[in-house]
Amino acid sequence: MQYVYIPAVPADQLRQLPTRDAALTLLQSLAKADGFPQYLATIGSARQAFRDEQDTDVLLSRLSDAWCWLEAHALLTRVPSQSDGFRQLSRDGRHLAQDPQGLARFEARERLSGPLHPALDKTVRTNFHLGDYETACFAAMKAVEVAVRDASGLDSSLVGVGLMRKAFQPHQDGKGGGPLADAGAERGEQEAASALFAGAMGAYKNPSSHRTVDFEDPLEAAEIIQFADLLLRQVERAKRRQAAQSGT
Repeated sequence: MQYVYIPAVPADQLRQLPTRDAALTLLQSLAKADGFPQYLATIGSARQAFRDEQDTDVLLSRLSDAWCWLEAHALLTRVPSQSDGFRQLSRDGRHLAQDPQGLARFEARERLSGPLHPALDKTVRTNFHLGDYETACFAAMKAVEVAVRDASGLDSSLVGVGLMRKAFQPHQDGKGGGPLADAGAERGEQEAASALFAGAMGAYKNPSSHRTVDFEDPLEAAEIIQFADLLLRQVERAKRRQAAQSGT
């Protein structure tokens, strides 16, 4: 009886899938296996399984890429009680393998893995990682509101959409515009900036203020936070423009 070797990732998938997708397929395979996975054992089994393929070395390299991707993203980690060759699925790796929504949550966290505006980097990021997407999105847009009020110097009685419209009110013939409007920009661009900030408040901050918003999609929540990050950077640009105009 001849022993049949089954690769952790099929050859066709290694040829066709990008590294990330091949790695996630490998993760699912490792999650089903008994014991602690080993790199050399996984590659060795694949070598036997692919021995009749014309591109064996390419397939093994792709499988190695997938393994390294899992380690680089802390989905596969060392086993403290074992020698260096043994690995185990990390907590995030197990969640990703077991939870149908795990991939969406992982990708959402990846989107926010880079630097965020300081106003978002603590409370907002923490609430997001805890899975409290509604609070994270509301706090992100609240940070935008606070930044616009501080930069514009407008009265605290103005909130949400009204504050944005006043702060970014387009100039008419270079006069009478809001404190954060760019007098040097074409009027249509000024109106677009006003609409951008007002729309953000109306769509993502005000609803959370008035009712419970069900944020089921972590990717959408991550994109709302990224949108808030973009708006905050636009406010910083407006502040620099104000400083240049005043000569300070």
